[in-house]
Amino acid sequence: MGTPLAEREEQATAVLDRLYDAYPDSTISLNYSSRFELLVAVVLSAQCTDERVNATTAELFEEYATPQDFANADQDELAERLSSITYYNNKAGYLRSAARDIVEEHDGEVPDTMSELTDLDGVGRKTANVVLQHGHDVVEGIVVDTHVQRLSRRLGLTEARRPEAIEEDLMDIVPKENWQQFTHLFIDHGRATCTARNPDCDDCVLEDLCPSSKLDNGIDLASGKEWS
Repeated sequence: MGTPLAEREEQATAVLDRLYDAYPDSTISLNYSSRFELLVAVVLSAQCTDERVNATTAELFEEYATPQDFANADQDELAERLSSITYYNNKAGYLRSAARDIVEEHDGEVPDTMSELTDLDGVGRKTANVVLQHGHDVVEGIVVDTHVQRLSRRLGLTEARRPEAIEEDLMDIVPKENWQQFTHLFIDHGRATCTARNPDCDDCVLEDLCPSSKLDNGIDLASGKEWS
């Protein structure tokens, strides 16, 4: 009936145990075949669905296969190919700039450190974490996207609002061996059940642990507003 465990560490462990059972095959949903393709896909995925990104990159990577291709791309032509993606003009510019830096400063290889990745245009900590985890097998943090933000607050794992602060809170209570999978599990559950506007609390494996449950509580802790 929507009552979280007393300690946030215990709450996080219980949530993870149930989500591992519910989503045993949870993994990244972006399609890519190289570290650079991964970087491109993650940059494009900001405020855009993975499905839309995958549909776009299926053709994009046939035309632009390497960092050099992106670095040499015409801005207008690249933007046109990205026109179905949110903020496509900006993202075209980010990708061209990042690709130039990769070619000129990193011998055409995607960097493997947080500082070098976040120096690239269009690459913040969230994007860098994804590239490190799935491109280099380096886990330095927890990827905090909109699903992780929403579910972490709803489940009482954090009261923070900024992704950086949420990540710090989660890293304190989630065992490091679960950092990578944590994000995939929360994304899957956020898409399937704990949606932004109308979560299906009746069919949620976490309902009895969730202080935001519509069945028992009047406030959505993700937004701080009453359930409508």
